[in-house]
Amino acid sequence: MTTRLEAGGPLDRFFDLTARRTTVAREVRGGVTTFVAMAYIILLNPIILGGATDVTGAKLSIPQLTTMTALAAAISTIIMGLVGNAPLALASGLGINAVIAFQAAPHMTWPQAMGLVVLEGVIIVILAVTGLRERIMNAIPLAIKHAIAAGIGAFIALIGMVDSGFVSKGEGTPLNLGTGGHLTGWPVVVFVIGLLLMIVLYVRRVPGAILLSIAVATVLAVVINSNATIAAKAWGTVVPKLPSKLVSTPDFGLLGKVDLFGGFGRAGVLTALVVLFTLVLSGFFDAMGTILGLTEEAGLLDEEGRVPRLGRILAVDGLSAITGGLTSSSAGTVFVESAAGIGEGARTGLANIVTGILFALTLFLTPIAAVVPAQAAAPALVIVGALMMTQVAKIAWSDLDIAIPAFLAIVMMPFTYSITNGVGAGVIAYTVIQTARGRWAGWLLWLISVVFVAYFGITVIERIFGIS
Repeated sequence: MTTRLEAGGPLDRFFDLTARRTTVAREVRGGVTTFVAMAYIILLNPIILGGATDVTGAKLSIPQLTTMTALAAAISTIIMGLVGNAPLALASGLGINAVIAFQAAPHMTWPQAMGLVVLEGVIIVILAVTGLRERIMNAIPLAIKHAIAAGIGAFIALIGMVDSGFVSKGEGTPLNLGTGGHLTGWPVVVFVIGLLLMIVLYVRRVPGAILLSIAVATVLAVVINSNATIAAKAWGTVVPKLPSKLVSTPDFGLLGKVDLFGGFGRAGVLTALVVLFTLVLSGFFDAMGTILGLTEEAGLLDEEGRVPRLGRILAVDGLSAITGGLTSSSAGTVFVESAAGIGEGARTGLANIVTGILFALTLFLTPIAAVVPAQAAAPALVIVGALMMTQVAKIAWSDLDIAIPAFLAIVMMPFTYSITNGVGAGVIAYTVIQTARGRWAGWLLWLISVVFVAYFGITVIERIFGIS
């Protein structure tokens, strides 16, 4: 049965398993790994959105946000698997939810803020359906695409180290090793052991190395937490302890609580437009960079550096933003943690089906999802970051016309904690250099550059128009 499924069976034909040199087992393993790596969003997104108040002083319900976050992730991820056939899981985007919580909500009600999220998704879908978004992605030079992949690698490795406590905000320096320049505490020990185990298993090509290491590190964390005195905040968002119950009842109270255009009346047209502009730019280019980087890491790009089914993938990404608004869970986007599943072998949308089903199950099994701490999952981001960094070998570093924009694209992502900033810096630098050389970079790159200049100068624009 397994052979038939993996070579000529219905799953093989639908997901192109043989053509992409993968198997059902690898896709399942990759899908589970991606879920484990990004399950934290089920807990973190409600904390961010639930910690803010809207213009009326109202707060969103944490239990309802938890349900909606899992529901939106399940729907969007499964649709991506079926329509885009790519191992790109989606969920509420970090950074985008902060824009909603701290830039939109102070000026309007929560339903009105989520209405802007829906409008963002509609705009992105229109750009995808018309082919403009795909043309923009294809206009970016191949060397910059390699740099975007490498930059994402550095970015997710830093995310893993920061989330685990291995790296922290320094005193006198932007970042420190551990706390005050020293590694201390059991949570960091779990991260180090998990990382070393993952390195050993991965280089020895042990099947399921990443997932197995996460499982072992999680068990170790639970044992340590139950036998040592450790402050809950030392673990971060998720404290590794056995749940008191396995099943919880989902609360769908926020579903459909959207006021599509009310924000323009409540906050004013200019304020609402600035918020909408920020959402569209962040969602557009953050997802673009992630899609380019992850599909290249998965070996899915063609000879010209183009992504198969790109139009469909981009349309689904826009739909995930609409889904996020309709569920009040903030705009959904492709998650960079999908790299963990790709590192485990995921190459098709079948992995997404697995990830999406697991998200759906967490609607009822939220207590179980709250067991895996960041210290257990973070090593996967470091390992995959190292793998993605190998893309720098494809960049012609002796050519300064390419080397400088590529360098800026790479370093800006971890340095500013934003994929969008890295893409913007690389594109602007490339366009400026081409102009200085007396070459025409193309109207699309010029358009993108102008938009990014506006994006980087959004605070100045707000001041000019008197937007607080």
